[in-house]
Amino acid sequence: MVDWKAIGGAPSPLTLDNLDKLNDLGNTSVHLTSKEGINADPTPSWFYGAPVNQDGKSEDVVSSSIIVNDHGDGTVDAFYFYFYAYNQGNTVVDMEFGDHMGDCQHAYGQAFKYKATEKKGKRPIAYSGKGTHANYAIAGNHDHAIPHLNLPFGFVVDTTDQGTLWDPTMSTYAYSYNAADETFKPYDSNFPVNWLYFNGQWGDDALPGGPELFGQKKYAEGPNGPKFKKLSRTKVCPDDPCVELPFRIWSTVNSTTSATL
Repeated sequence: MVDWKAIGGAPSPLTLDNLDKLNDLGNTSVHLTSKEGINADPTPSWFYGAPVNQDGKSEDVVSSSIIVNDHGDGTVDAFYFYFYAYNQGNTVVDMEFGDHMGDCQHAYGQAFKYKATEKKGKRPIAYSGKGTHANYAIAGNHDHAIPHLNLPFGFVVDTTDQGTLWDPTMSTYAYSYNAADETFKPYDSNFPVNWLYFNGQWGDDALPGGPELFGQKKYAEGPNGPKFKKLSRTKVCPDDPCVELPFRIWSTVNSTTSATL
């Protein structure tokens, strides 16, 4: 949809192989829109995502993508993107805001040296915020009211714990990225590629009207895709200053919303 109006001439059926064709029908204004709507009642079961089995694999779906940028000087950036069907926002002064369809989650804020991370074997563990899916280095509460500062208390708090373990690499599409011409090449010829060139939004547009808090809507628009996440960087962080922390900020807690490898 564009401005909540169906797009004429869109490919049918719409697939990951032809999603980029929508760029000619609205470009960045295109929103991949759910049939039920974000405030559907009852809530559709797919809002809750796909089950994860005992091995950490999301069953019957590909739920992540891995994009590798080899700079050619010994530096290799590997980006792990986790896709969620629905994002539940935070609650502040009894109002929930920032709900949206589609969530192309990736690590963005703080940076940690490899030795500082919690691991399973040699693989670092990231903790996913309950509802928001924001990634954190430790379990517990995380206030993110102040950009790039992670505190265990505050007004805008995410919660993570040592719950279901999800291994995104077991059900993923993987690609190399050429920063010079901004192109993607699949590591397996069966992996679809054209969806990575889609310029629109992965989810409904923000609902017109409705409640807001400090300029933030209760029902926000869906995010754009991996190509917009600064895949060519000179440092680990997408912006400056970039501080690579040699330790985790406070102790991990042994509670029981999910963790990813």
